[in-house]
Formats: sequence, structure tokens, C-alpha cells
Amino acid sequence: MALQMIESQVLDATHLELSRPIQIRPRSKVMIAVMASDDVLDEREAWFRFAAAQFQAAYGEDEPEYTLDMIREPNPEYKP
Repeated sequence: MALQMIESQVLDATHLELSRPIQIRPRSKVMIAVMASDDVLDEREAWFRFAAAQFQAAYGEDEPEYTLDMIREPNPEYKP
């Protein structure tokens, strides 16, 4: 199963209440990462900053412009 991030609330030392249902077989083993709410928000914000920086690097000011005469083999399925 793929990694899922689901918020939950601690009911007591052995029980959690999930914010939404998950599709998993009963008695399946899961891994839980415990983070305080502030830590979750800080980490999420860090991921957003990282993603924005990577997007900027990929499509930055120094990205070259490609002209039609530079195309060696046109894509026959392209519809402008």
C-alpha cells in the first residue's frame, strides 16, 4: 500500500481516531509517525517551499526559448 498521510486525534495511550476512513484489511500492521500539530505544519510548509524552489529552478528566468525551426522531429499528435 502507498504512503498515506492521515490526521488523527489521540483518544488515549492506545487509541487514535482517524480524521477519515482508510481502506485496509482488519488486523493489518501499520506504521505511525507521531508529530505535534505545530511540527506537521512546519514540515508541510518546508515541503511547499522546497517544491516552489524546485519549480522555480526548472522554469526559471534563464530557461531557453525554443523556436519552431529548432524542432528536429515534430510530434504528429501535437495540436496548437
